[in-house]
Amino acid sequence: MEQIDFFWIVLAVALYAFLVLFIFVAQRRISNLKAHLVDALHKKAEIGNFLSLFSKNLSGMSDMDGAMSRVARYVADLIGAKALCVFTLDEDGRLVAKGVYGSFPPMHYASQHVLTKPVHLMAALKSEKIKIGDGIVGEVAFTGEGVLIDDATEDPRLSNAPLLVETFMAVPMRREGRVAGVICAVNNIHHDAPFAPEQFSALRFMSDQVVLADNILRVYASLSEQQRIGQELEFARQLQASMTPDFAPPWAPFDIFASTTPAKEVSGDFYDFIEVDEDRLLVVIGDSCGKGIPACMLMATARSFIRASAERFTTLREMARDLNNDLFLDTGDERFVTVALCLLDRRSKTVEFVRAGHTELLVKRSGHPVRAIYPDGAALGLLPPEVVGDFDILSFSFLDDMSILLFSDGITEALNARGEEYGLEALTDVFREFTEGTRSPEALADAVQEAVDNFAGDEPRADDQTIVVISHA
Repeated sequence: MEQIDFFWIVLAVALYAFLVLFIFVAQRRISNLKAHLVDALHKKAEIGNFLSLFSKNLSGMSDMDGAMSRVARYVADLIGAKALCVFTLDEDGRLVAKGVYGSFPPMHYASQHVLTKPVHLMAALKSEKIKIGDGIVGEVAFTGEGVLIDDATEDPRLSNAPLLVETFMAVPMRREGRVAGVICAVNNIHHDAPFAPEQFSALRFMSDQVVLADNILRVYASLSEQQRIGQELEFARQLQASMTPDFAPPWAPFDIFASTTPAKEVSGDFYDFIEVDEDRLLVVIGDSCGKGIPACMLMATARSFIRASAERFTTLREMARDLNNDLFLDTGDERFVTVALCLLDRRSKTVEFVRAGHTELLVKRSGHPVRAIYPDGAALGLLPPEVVGDFDILSFSFLDDMSILLFSDGITEALNARGEEYGLEALTDVFREFTEGTRSPEALADAVQEAVDNFAGDEPRADDQTIVVISHA
């Protein structure tokens, strides 16, 4: 009897320990998810605001120093710093102040006179040429590692500054893998407290955006207007290429292929593949209104919002609503994006689909006709949240003999020499013919593009053309 009682006691203790451990793990996971959500929201705002800033001012930056100082002010406001300086490498390989915000002190000040007027501080700061490895700024450039100093008053590297530096942080900027400059921030705007790790992380994150701004300003400073146009196109091409996936991730039982063909040098169409979690993959296809660089910049903004929203994903409906709200607030009048979102769940072998003003979803099973599906949903960014309406969700099982085709309207609206459109019926015929055999998604996409090209002949493309095919692996 005593042995039985001892057994139940041991079992109860074990269960209690397991319960305590389970609660601890659950609380840690909730805490991590909350932190991840906050970080995703911050990054979304940072990327979106920065891209919006430069897409609106791309053609009007005549004052190079003033432009970079506006960038410095934007970053300082974002991270909560009283003063900030962007140092870049000059032709001699020395660090010089390119953009300044606030009363940022010269780092290598050697005069015995105390500088108090901002104009004198700025003149001293602009005259500095810092060698790599010299002082705290040169050390960051040499090591390629950021620094965060809670109490800068005790650091000898900052003791010669003509103004009191209470807290300090600096991060390197990199261009093509090499250090191209340093961003330094001094003194926290929050109750004279030291900079927090979150502020340091935000400064590191924004360093890539500052390098992007510096690249644009260098183009505008050194090239003629015609050369600038070509450089803008090249920049936009590189931006778009960096955002376009080379291939879809393996996601059995789904086999995915995508391709896009721009009407001009750059495209307003885009596609993307975002892993929501270990079982769900979000397939995105979108079309920004317009063509060329403005459409490309709008595409970049939309893609950034989508990726940020995916980090806090709940449902496709909520994602579509959030994207519309963000784009409506961030884009100008009559600027919008059409998007189709396809959520692939490889565990349940299901597909969820939402459409925001985009073209139909075509679905085909072997031995069955092609179905064109178009749930209700307005284009994103065109209407305010209170009038945009709801977004319908379509859910269905992904069967063994099923294929899915998503496309932009540049496919069905392609024109021939007589001004006739290629049309949905012709696209459906190609889709039906090729899905009856054992054709790969890539072969189907190639067949569609070849059929459209043959129909158009020598007529130039009037719109970007994008295709995404999903078949059973």
